[in-house]
Amino acid sequence: MSHEILAVLRSTIPGYQAGWGGPEYSGWQDEQLSWKTDCYVGDWSFLMDLEVRGPDALRLFRDTCTNSFENFAIGQAKHIIQCNDDGKVIVEGVLMRMAEDLYRVQSGPAVYNDFLLSKGGYDAVAREIRTFQLQVSGPKALQVCEAVTGETLNGISFMHFREVTIAGKRVYALRQGMAGEIGFELHGDEADKDIVRDALLAVGAPFGIRRLGKRTAMINHLEAAFPTGLWHYMPDMFGPRCAGFPEFIGKRWQHAFNTPPALRGSFEGASVNDYMMSPYDLGWGKSVKFDHDFVGRAALEREKAAGTSKQRVTLAFDSTDVVDIYASLFEDGEPYDYLDIPHPQRWVIWADAVMKDGRTIGISSSPGYSFYFRKVLTLAFIEPAFATPGTQVEVLWGSPGSRQKRIRATVHPAPYKKDNRRVDLAAHLVT
Repeated sequence: MSHEILAVLRSTIPGYQAGWGGPEYSGWQDEQLSWKTDCYVGDWSFLMDLEVRGPDALRLFRDTCTNSFENFAIGQAKHIIQCNDDGKVIVEGVLMRMAEDLYRVQSGPAVYNDFLLSKGGYDAVAREIRTFQLQVSGPKALQVCEAVTGETLNGISFMHFREVTIAGKRVYALRQGMAGEIGFELHGDEADKDIVRDALLAVGAPFGIRRLGKRTAMINHLEAAFPTGLWHYMPDMFGPRCAGFPEFIGKRWQHAFNTPPALRGSFEGASVNDYMMSPYDLGWGKSVKFDHDFVGRAALEREKAAGTSKQRVTLAFDSTDVVDIYASLFEDGEPYDYLDIPHPQRWVIWADAVMKDGRTIGISSSPGYSFYFRKVLTLAFIEPAFATPGTQVEVLWGSPGSRQKRIRATVHPAPYKKDNRRVDLAAHLVT
């Protein structure tokens, strides 16, 4: 069955990305600079949002998440990870505790936990809510958010939130930072999105705020090393734990999934399982806590004891080899597969073989061009023995059956860009 799934994914025609507003606004190069010099407002409102309420709501998450919930206060958020029995990630995303028995969860976990509750066994109910999710991130994000709310926000700790008012509308300001910089994700009623966004742009203009378009939106995930399912890795949507899940999505959440996943790249796994990742592979080991029973615990305990088979790194492609790919478009004969910049514009799970001395040592994911660093970068998951920064490897470029090329690449840490998310806001000052 897994061979059949792999064949379907390889033959699927990928659809265009949803969400993120227009393709670009001030130009994708300028937009990429925004979170290094000033800040941006990006629109993630296309992500699903689920409200879970009831006495067993927390038990649902404790039973299925790798995270500890011993300290989870109202007004706190967690990056939750939910796995299959083999310890491979099914979904991950942000969970917010709104009240004693009330939670909000976005993205993949919204759909998956709705599915879990539909099977019964928990005294809790799920309700889809239509919200906006606007991210403001960059060195000047604090100044913009304080100006637009009229409040001092430096008391909000990382991964905590509180209610604020913007243009007369109620908004929850969650401190995070998906660009690896100071950031707030603003959540509110879907009907208020334009009003809140326009207020941010007006107040943020003196601070150099820019709108982030879909053409370059995922470069911040790449530079800051936030692997994303159905983009940088294959989540498990096919195993026993997910039996009936695709059908549930088709009936309950079809409005949120207008394109099926497609698989591209040179890596040729024996089955779909070869493309899946554990939290340790993805660099999320700190979120695996063995203080409770959860799905996948035994497998992850074994993995921790034995040592993970993969380590998350950033690869920087050799620029001469990248130019050679584009040069093939102007030569006779078959060109190489196109390397889209700043990143693929269709929704694709990318998996290229990473090689050392002729042997495959891991998988390289969706590549992207960083205008700030002037490099094509990719998040890769490789054998730990080759994860030392400065190690030279090769990425096999070109889908099976097409013209292929070995791109030289250098191993770098992940994140590639310095992580500034957790700076002390009270001491933060931009001149």
